[in-house]
Amino acid sequence: MNKRQPSVRNIFNFLFFLISIVGIAQTQKTTPVFKDGEAQIVEGFNNPDKWIRHDLFVETTFDTDGDGKLDRMHVSVTRPEQTETEDLKLPIILCSSPYYAGTATGAEEGLFWNVKHELGKKAPERSHPEVVRKGKRPIISNSHIKKWVPRGYIVVHTSAPGTGFSQGAPTVGGPNEALAPKAVIDWLCGRAKGYTSPDNNEEVKAFWSTGKVGMTGTSYNGTIPLAAATTGVDGLEAIIPIAPNTSSYHYYRSNGLVRSPGGYLGEDIDVLYDFIHSGDPAKRAYNNKTIRDTELKNGLDRETGDYNEFWAGRDYLNKMGPMKAALLMSHGFNDWNVMPEHSYRIYKAAKEKGLPTQIYYHQNGHGGPPPIKIMNRWFTRYLHGVKNGVENDKKAWIVRENDSPNNPTPYDAYPNPNAFNVTLYLKNGAPKQGKLVLNPLKKQAPETLVDDHNISMEELAQATSSKNRLVFTTPTLTKDIHISGIASITVKIASSKPAANLSVALVSLPWNTTEGTVITDNIITRGWADPQNHKSISKSKPLKPGKFYTMTFNLQPDDQIIKAGQQIGLVIFSSDNQFTILPKPGTELTVDTNATKITLPIVGGQEAYKKAVK
Repeated sequence: MNKRQPSVRNIFNFLFFLISIVGIAQTQKTTPVFKDGEAQIVEGFNNPDKWIRHDLFVETTFDTDGDGKLDRMHVSVTRPEQTETEDLKLPIILCSSPYYAGTATGAEEGLFWNVKHELGKKAPERSHPEVVRKGKRPIISNSHIKKWVPRGYIVVHTSAPGTGFSQGAPTVGGPNEALAPKAVIDWLCGRAKGYTSPDNNEEVKAFWSTGKVGMTGTSYNGTIPLAAATTGVDGLEAIIPIAPNTSSYHYYRSNGLVRSPGGYLGEDIDVLYDFIHSGDPAKRAYNNKTIRDTELKNGLDRETGDYNEFWAGRDYLNKMGPMKAALLMSHGFNDWNVMPEHSYRIYKAAKEKGLPTQIYYHQNGHGGPPPIKIMNRWFTRYLHGVKNGVENDKKAWIVRENDSPNNPTPYDAYPNPNAFNVTLYLKNGAPKQGKLVLNPLKKQAPETLVDDHNISMEELAQATSSKNRLVFTTPTLTKDIHISGIASITVKIASSKPAANLSVALVSLPWNTTEGTVITDNIITRGWADPQNHKSISKSKPLKPGKFYTMTFNLQPDDQIIKAGQQIGLVIFSSDNQFTILPKPGTELTVDTNATKITLPIVGGQEAYKKAVK
């Protein structure tokens, strides 16, 4: 035998060695890590220099820019290198927005409607400034990447139709704004086609996707996850909308009244269209004609503020039948831009459908995501499939006054299950303060206020005497009162003119004037209504001057503890210079105080209220 030839045993040992090396390499692959039910930051995923970033264009099922071709959505991907080098598949966090490529200028350029005119009259035509698109391929946005990629997710961004490099037209709540993210999810799940450019046929595959997708975002970016979920698309497992606009009507109208979102006086749905339309300039003329100047203009009905089919088609509450994604909702109780009713109405409907639901509310304004721990548990459960028991977590998380947003108080549900309606009636006191009492009065004369939009609600609430509002207060509280849920008001009112604004605020007094840190939030909740719509928000009718009409409507949801030493005050006034059309001052509103009442959801009900006003 030739001694230089390897023996069978040596060959076997060598092969065993190679197999061992391969096995060790396989055991050293980078994979997601979970602890206490949460995806952990993994060192191998946490090197931005090694992230793979690329873009593509996903073909949709619609053509909204009239070029005879299906619109394609611009999509950008950020993923760990291991999805390329180790054949690793990961779940997706999908973020969609009409804002990524820039927005138009605001009121200073005449973008908003002029609100200083008589009710029911047409305002002068506004300007239409165009968006100058910003950003370059392949990056659409860097949002959420540092939060989720290191935890074992792929983050995908896409521009909404008619914005950035996405084709089509913005419709501000139209069907294409739900079908666009659906198409991207279909591509992530292998059911739709993606291409390397907006006009070629070179395909891109999402070979790195597990087919499990979650969505999140704030404001309009939070609306789109809900829009996608209402399509019932397979693969969209969980959404976390933050302060989403869930109904264009509830955003731009209130109980038949034309009402602007807080901070954007004179904005309407056609204004938002101009604000976001950053897409191909060559397509704008067609889009403007077919969407803004036809569909939106014919539907918005700024003269009456009535609810109609146009608005119904832009209300996602009406489209929740197919929805199956797990819902974690987030909102601020002092969000006067996208008001807290937007989240509550969807959360309530999802819960009634039997979907996995949680809600997180804080005491601040617009925006504000849940703590990362809560979001992480949600996505870990529904995207990674880790059975962390999130279904057994508390269903409501409320940040109590002056607490950190990262330290919410858990509750079994929202509204608080121990909250019961307490009805308070009015005792005259104009032009000073009247009283809120538990028993109705029957022989009071009506009280009158004079509309003047030059005076703010805050000034009216604090005034010791004013002809421009009616104020009714509880006794000074000797114990804290916890309000949780939706307050409602029934008001019997007459106007000196055929049309009038009606505004209501529930406040705590005396007013906090401490600068810096807020000690107490004086605005508990508020609401607006058009007395012309006393029978229906879908049909208004001019008022007969001097005739009394009764209407009941809800104020915004709230969960707030009113501290001992404060009074709860009801402010009734007419035009609200932060939100409504502003007609010439002088309209008189007369309130029948015998037939007007406010109902408050108080934890502990009437017994708790009585103990607090002794």
